[in-house]
Amino acid sequence: RPAVAAAAACRRRAGLRLPLAAQRGLATAAPGSKNLDWGSLGFAYVPTDCMVSYTFKDGKWGPAEMSTEPYYKLHAFSNILHYGQGVFEGLKAHCCADGKVRVFNSDMNWERMRNGASRLGMPEIPKDVFTEGVDFVVRENLGYVPPYGEGGSLYLRPLLFGQGAQLGLGVAPEYTFSVMCSPVGAYYKSGLKAVDSLVIEGYDRAAPMGVGAVKCPGNYAADVRPAREAAQSGYPIALYLDAKDHKYIEEFSTSNFVAIDADGNYVTPKSDSILPSTTNKVLMKLAPSLGINVAERPVAWEEVSTLKEIAACGTAVVLTPIGSITRGDQKLEFGELDQLKRLYEKVKALQVGEDEDTFGLTRVVE
Repeated sequence: RPAVAAAAACRRRAGLRLPLAAQRGLATAAPGSKNLDWGSLGFAYVPTDCMVSYTFKDGKWGPAEMSTEPYYKLHAFSNILHYGQGVFEGLKAHCCADGKVRVFNSDMNWERMRNGASRLGMPEIPKDVFTEGVDFVVRENLGYVPPYGEGGSLYLRPLLFGQGAQLGLGVAPEYTFSVMCSPVGAYYKSGLKAVDSLVIEGYDRAAPMGVGAVKCPGNYAADVRPAREAAQSGYPIALYLDAKDHKYIEEFSTSNFVAIDADGNYVTPKSDSILPSTTNKVLMKLAPSLGINVAERPVAWEEVSTLKEIAACGTAVVLTPIGSITRGDQKLEFGELDQLKRLYEKVKALQVGEDEDTFGLTRVVE
């Protein structure tokens, strides 16, 4: 059948050794060919055609296995379920001005996953396996990549976790690495919109020398209740201070803290318990090209009132402007983004191929 043949050819080009049982044959398609209501997409799950997984067993990674069902069959005593041994990533693929589809900044995501896996005692994902999995999922789900000009993207979620019968805390019998995807829309459909933030009191995000720098599930689960309480009080985004002294800025619930100081410098907190945002790293890489100096250093709460612009930085939105930050009875207000908006626009232009990528951040999916 033509569809099966096209999919098989696609897999051969990707170098994937898919078991026969997994070769159910999805034809490659043009970006946007699924004809979804692209304008109504938000940041929520939309079913796609398939995901891909690899299994680490007996000291080595096995071949890729494609699945058209978004489910796992796990042993009830798997490490991920009881001990939270897992790490995940988030990145995007965009349909660009020249009609090609490009993955944005995947090398930084691979590096962060590798570091997180090491911290949690899991096997390293080889870079070629990570890249192969990402590109395969994009290629097999091209029809879900929003067309150029719609403002959307194909969100990619690599995931690594321990599975198999393991009663006591220790190395899992097996590890699974998967890449799945979902199309998402433009977070801001009518320009950047500032939100109000609340400093979290009574909860800490991560302890010094803990796993705050690891993109693991527990870090996010611990924020569900504080973030919900902040939202119920009218604050869409929560801000954490350092766990030791509560004197220094750490990060927002799911995003890094970035700012422009009184001297026009790009400032972002430096701490071993902050998750190193790949988007923040991109912004720091781009800033000098726009004449903006970068300062990655501790940021004391007392300094926040002197900052000219503040934003939350992450993959989902690139930048979310912060209009105010409230801590107790103190409310600090900030102006609209100016320098940070320039950086935001630069990133968006690189993602969709409107600017030449001289920074090595994008990769065409053939």
